[in-house]
Amino acid sequence: MASVAELKEKHAAATASVNSLRERLRQRREMLLDTDVARYSKAQGRAPVSFNPTDLVCCRTLQGHSGKVYSLDWTPEKNWIVSASQDGRLIVWNALTSQKTHAIKLHCPWVMTCAFAPNGQSVACGGLDSACSIFNLNSQADRDGNMPVSRILTGHKGYVSSCQYVPDQETRLITSSGDQTCVLWDVTTGQRISIFGGEFPSGHTADVQSVSINSSNTNMFVSGSCDATVRLWDIRIASRAVRTYHGHEGDVNSVKFFPDGHRFGTGSDDGTCRLFDMRTGHQLQVYSREPSRNDNELPTVTSIAFSISGRLLFAGYSNGDCYVWDTLLAEVVLNLGNLQNSHDGRISCLGMSSDGSALCTGSWDKNLKNISNV
Repeated sequence: MASVAELKEKHAAATASVNSLRERLRQRREMLLDTDVARYSKAQGRAPVSFNPTDLVCCRTLQGHSGKVYSLDWTPEKNWIVSASQDGRLIVWNALTSQKTHAIKLHCPWVMTCAFAPNGQSVACGGLDSACSIFNLNSQADRDGNMPVSRILTGHKGYVSSCQYVPDQETRLITSSGDQTCVLWDVTTGQRISIFGGEFPSGHTADVQSVSINSSNTNMFVSGSCDATVRLWDIRIASRAVRTYHGHEGDVNSVKFFPDGHRFGTGSDDGTCRLFDMRTGHQLQVYSREPSRNDNELPTVTSIAFSISGRLLFAGYSNGDCYVWDTLLAEVVLNLGNLQNSHDGRISCLGMSSDGSALCTGSWDKNLKNISNV
């Protein structure tokens, strides 16, 4: 039987071999990629998107949280927004009137993520309690005005960083966690259907920060991690990742599928957003800002969203900027952080309404803002 030292030596040799093959594959891909989206678009004479000063307006500020806003989500059909804050509350807003319809006090105040069910009748949230709590918005509040939890999904061994319902399925939800895994849940029974990662060698090797489900093919989703990679998963095959995407040099904080379902975008601690082709694994474009004189270090990307056409990429940054990138030309066409009545702190989350008519941003300044005519 081989000794521990021999096994360690074999493991080190195998790891070195894998890393060598990975580097050769990266170099080979770079040889094949003789251009990127921006260079090709400019060669075709494409002009950048232009905005007039009044094209994008911060039409409403949603005030009500007493702590930093960490997460938000829109209902798929109606103009409702749910937000999660460090104050330990979920608030459901009417985006058109700014009125609060629900203020849900959570058992664990350290909430990090929230999501609407596809029918808009339930909301889910998770955080440092390592659980995902489901609330039915039609439930009656108790004498103290608190809404009962309809279901608690437990099983993660680390904080719940992100959650998203499978489109058109109120009973299926995917979470990501600091335990390096993602989980597909049956909301009705509270049971785990599948675990992605963990003991499987193709899983993430650090905290998973974000997930995005492909609305064109709901069997597929991507996850972004502190291991600087994105992984593509098929919910029918939990034992291994379909593909791993490299390129970032820092934590991947946000992932979002492109509207056509064939590509996805990412935002990272390395200060860049990137666009990947889901099928080939190629990195199509890097969206990188130039450091300003006021930046002691390059601001990190905290959250991203695409316009309904995919021509615009919205990116929130840790310094309060919210860049609007032209996805074809990789140029910043507007900084929403410079609009009148913009946020005073870090942009922690943002999301596009289902009809593409409005963008909502959340910030550490405790507020949310609706920007219309997007």
